[in-house]
Amino acid sequence: MNTIYAPAFAAFGGSAFGAISTIVTGWMSRRRRLRERHQAHAVSKREKLYRSFIEEASRLYADALTSDKSEIPALVNFVCAYRAHADSVRG
Repeated sequence: MNTIYAPAFAAFGGSAFGAISTIVTGWMSRRRRLRERHQAHAVSKREKLYRSFIEEASRLYADALTSDKSEIPALVNFVCAYRAHADSVRG
């Protein structure tokens, strides 16, 4: 092998390594951003679900305290339905 080719191969190898490392770094950072966005969306969805649950449960509990008839069965059914929905959202 001629000694003139060694610096050319070294330069080409360094350029290739630099290009590949840039591509891999960009791919990894994009993947991390997408994962963080997905997690933020899941948390937001869960917060909305819990907020509506607390509001509805509070309303039902207040109605049960102020009325003669107890709405406890409705509250229990409501809790079970929200739990099933939360389990399906959680995956």
